Amino acid sequence: MICALGSAVCFGTASVLQAAAARASAPGTGSGVDAALLLRALRQWRYIAGLGLDGLGFVLQIIALRTLPIYAVGAALAASLAVTAVVASRILGVRLSGTEWGAVAVVCAGLGMLGLASGAEGHTGGSSALRWSLLGVALAVLLVGTLAGRLKGKARALVLGLGSGVGFGVVEVAVRLIDSVDFTNPALYALLVGGGSAFLLLTSALQRGSVTTATAGMVIGETIGPALVGVVWLGDRTREGLAPLAVAGFAVAVAGALALARFGEAPATSTPAETCDPGPTARG
Repeated sequence: MICALGSAVCFGTASVLQAAAARASAPGTGSGVDAALLLRALRQWRYIAGLGLDGLGFVLQIIALRTLPIYAVGAALAASLAVTAVVASRILGVRLSGTEWGAVAVVCAGLGMLGLASGAEGHTGGSSALRWSLLGVALAVLLVGTLAGRLKGKARALVLGLGSGVGFGVVEVAVRLIDSVDFTNPALYALLVGGGSAFLLLTSALQRGSVTTATAGMVIGETIGPALVGVVWLGDRTREGLAPLAVAGFAVAVAGALALARFGEAPATSTPAETCDPGPTARG
């Protein structure tokens, strides 16, 4: 659980650093998936620092997924939105309201409940159908990103963030389906395609909207679906008699994260002094 929470801190901080770098880059083509944006963002030191944190977070995530159920790791990663909001208040100048600070506390409470109730990871091996389905979902993430480019405003950032979350969710499940490097295993390709697509979509989402909105979509995509797959197909369970506490903790943690998205809209400012690094301002 410590590794899962450490991963959330890394991912949440990286999101803000990458958002600052993406917004400082030249505008993209308007497509939902902008590979050129990624190249431009790579010239920003903050983006490179975010990449380093992403790498560390991914390693911690793999360690956590090898010892905890997917639902526990996913809920812990939902805390990345709380981390994003807090770090954004420092780096991007966002003022967090009392409601937002309350939502951060709710996320922490949910994680505490989940930590008490979660058991060991399941040992049920995934079927070939699950592996191939996982690869199909990973490929569909790119299509979602392309279609999301036709949306307007906050909806585009949310859908791109949701698509990236599904991609990261594919990574979570794929880690459990890979025991060794086997190039005949579809889960290996699902991990590569899903992770790469998710990263590209999230970069576009952060450049085109609120950090919290994009990250909220990501949280939804990477928690609910993978948690169900872990319980239904991979045998994840809770400690004996604590299933209700686990369900409540999961729901509270995710609800707290979504509450941050609901009240944490942070549009970019337009003052001349902030042209190179537009920071968001709090609403309400």
